Amino acid sequence: MYISVKSDYALLAIFDLAAQRPGEPIRIADIARRQKIPQKFLELILAGLKQAGFVESRRGAEGGYLLARPPESLTLGEVLRSVESLRTGKGHDRRQADTPFTAMWEKVDQAFSGVVDQTTFADLLREWQEKQNRFVLNWEI
Repeated sequence: MYISVKSDYALLAIFDLAAQRPGEPIRIADIARRQKIPQKFLELILAGLKQAGFVESRRGAEGGYLLARPPESLTLGEVLRSVESLRTGKGHDRRQADTPFTAMWEKVDQAFSGVVDQTTFADLLREWQEKQNRFVLNWEI
């Protein structure tokens, strides 16, 4: 499965927003800095995510972006499909003709979809925090 840079950045942006306190808008510049995403590109991505209903924006000095839904109800699959559906088809579509690989690619797509459709941003955040906490050094003697 090919994941575009745009999709990767969209997932990172949603993940970043999921890691913040609910209800507090986050500035684009802060997300861009933390996730190492070019700010102008992130602005376009967040506009698309807003149009798709994944994020909301607030104007003003205390404005920014926040999740439109709780991270427990957002799956990676729905965000990926939303971002990737806007892309124009590039490259070879392996579903154009029946080949010796067609059935295998269908199984790969089903397995991939099974994982991303069952994984929420809350799941990812919990796993990431557990991983980060596992390797915290303790210098007590």
